[in-house]
Amino acid sequence: MKRNGESSEKNKNGGIKNRSQKLKAKLLKSYYGNPMKDMKLIAITGSTGKTTVAHYVHEILRATGEQVAVLASDKPFKIGMLHKFLSDAWKAGANYVIVTVPAEGLRDNVFYGLPVTVAAMTNFVTSGLNDMDPNEYLESEKTLFDMKPEIVVLNHDDINYEAFSFYKGKSQTLTYGLTGADIKILNSKLYNKGTEATLSIKSDIVSVATFVTGETSVSYMACAVATAVSLGISTDKIVDGIAEYEPQE
Repeated sequence: MKRNGESSEKNKNGGIKNRSQKLKAKLLKSYYGNPMKDMKLIAITGSTGKTTVAHYVHEILRATGEQVAVLASDKPFKIGMLHKFLSDAWKAGANYVIVTVPAEGLRDNVFYGLPVTVAAMTNFVTSGLNDMDPNEYLESEKTLFDMKPEIVVLNHDDINYEAFSFYKGKSQTLTYGLTGADIKILNSKLYNKGTEATLSIKSDIVSVATFVTGETSVSYMACAVATAVSLGISTDKIVDGIAEYEPQE
């Protein structure tokens, strides 16, 4: 059991760390010349599937001819690493950057001061948590959506959907899932070497297929599709991009 003194000390230390992170973010932004002024940031969070969704979106954007850089990892990273990545991506001519971030990174304000074009969430799986309890995890995840992104993409099937449902993108909000979602999963087929799913996208019925196996890949494809649709990408490019991704063994 935590004592009141321990809780106060934890909050005090957390506040000091947050202020330090925010100051560091401002300094790094200035040092690297604010590369985000010329790029769009797609931030993907959630317990699982972040990296897979990032690679789907990467391939979809590439199919449209965009220059894209990806920083995809299931582990948290330092704020300095993020800003260097953004600088390197800008120098390489990228106009989109895709970054996956676990709750630990959001708790540490790694995105502070950056304009978020799309904030997408895969799911909330308590068995995947490390050093945070579920409430701490939820509060950390909400940090991204509190940044008022242009577009918000949410998993309508997730058990914690209601905790995020009041978040709206400044220009658009899209949900994906089996029922009640904007991007609706109609059916799916699982194979030994891949997965196929039929989705309802507005008035279109679209089939997408991937080399990623397992039932969860259906939800991950739907998340990537919702993200791409929110960016105005055509369904044929979405289908091509998802099919192009081949996971590393």
